[in-house]
Amino acid sequence: MRLELGVIHICDVQFGSTTSVKDGVLYVDADALAAHLKEHEERLVDVKVHLARPGESVRITPVKDVIEPRVKVDTEAQIFPGTVSKVLPVGSGRTHVLRGAAVVTTGKIVGFQEGIVDMCGPGADYTPFSQLNNVVLEFTLQDGLAAHDKEEALRFSGLRAAKFLAEPAKEMEPDEITAFETLSLIEGVKAYPDLPRVAYLQMLQSQGLLHDTYVYGVDAKQILPTLIHPTEIMDGAIISGNCVSACDKNTTYHHQNNPVVEDLFAKHGKELNFVGVIITNENVFLDDKIRSSDWSAKLAQYLSLDGIIISQEGFGNPDTDLILNCKKIEALGIPTVIITDEYAGTDGASQSLADADPAANAVVTGGNANEMVVLPKLDRVIGDVDVVHVIAGGSDKAIKEDGSLEVELQAITGATNELGFNKLSAKGY
Repeated sequence: MRLELGVIHICDVQFGSTTSVKDGVLYVDADALAAHLKEHEERLVDVKVHLARPGESVRITPVKDVIEPRVKVDTEAQIFPGTVSKVLPVGSGRTHVLRGAAVVTTGKIVGFQEGIVDMCGPGADYTPFSQLNNVVLEFTLQDGLAAHDKEEALRFSGLRAAKFLAEPAKEMEPDEITAFETLSLIEGVKAYPDLPRVAYLQMLQSQGLLHDTYVYGVDAKQILPTLIHPTEIMDGAIISGNCVSACDKNTTYHHQNNPVVEDLFAKHGKELNFVGVIITNENVFLDDKIRSSDWSAKLAQYLSLDGIIISQEGFGNPDTDLILNCKKIEALGIPTVIITDEYAGTDGASQSLADADPAANAVVTGGNANEMVVLPKLDRVIGDVDVVHVIAGGSDKAIKEDGSLEVELQAITGATNELGFNKLSAKGY
């Protein structure tokens, strides 16, 4: 399967009379965007459109999702299949990308594990989304909606907004075009007979209670581990529905720009044969964990792998899924590398993971989510800063008299991301 990404670089975002892209600037018709979203979502009462650029004194909270505007240009299939587009296979053809722009969704809090994005100051150093030209959507929903209905309304509206903003790029000539392709299993063996066969096992948060991920619109709790083309992930086949700890949740933007996938593609045909991706879930009950890890190991063996990278999402309960996947695959003679983060206490002295095994001896960490950080008061808040009292990583004492915030990294969106989409790691001594 071959996908071409046509990248259009966005260096600024401004309000305009029409939504368009010109000379690297994304112009947003706020009224038309808001009307489009309310037309397709009856649960929306109001939509406020804000702009937040890198370096501006702006704090966005509570952040629910971040989405990169993308549009398919030459296929019947459309971006985000099974959610706001028909359920047709994606991952091939041409997709245009507004690189440097993002949709950020916020509004009245849905789940307590939602986050903060600062566009400047020390907080900006911990989140990759401070470097983007953000179209921030602040939603007001109907009263009386259940939490899952609120989450769904915001999720679908964010995806629709990303499609709306990317539509003008459909007929544009990209600044650059990059092709990504994986061969069939037999073709791959013939093409790269001497290269190690490597795959990627991506664990998807699926514990319920607003800990949800969707694959072609299907709740990942309902899937068995399966194979997926890495280019399908780039085309929006996997969508975040999570209101989990902000530091290590995978937003939709993370899925679209998964660095494990991109790095494996960069080495494909040179240092390794990138065979493909196995996706699995992270359920609550032990029987479900055993079933899914058995299937993941079976698929890894079926692919005759020489190595596999495993990434986690979340912490605590999913640590068991991570270790089960690791030790069962290692037991088959397939070396593993796991990517996780740590909850080692504010002093860093506690056990980092809730589960462990000697087989997990090659680990990449995204940092300690319990580390404390002080975020100075910023000039403008989009959303509601008072949620910092209750979100994970915050506390009833988080907001100081001078307006600064004292929170754990856990409260900052993407700070310890377990795909390696961040700046933190650990140093051994």
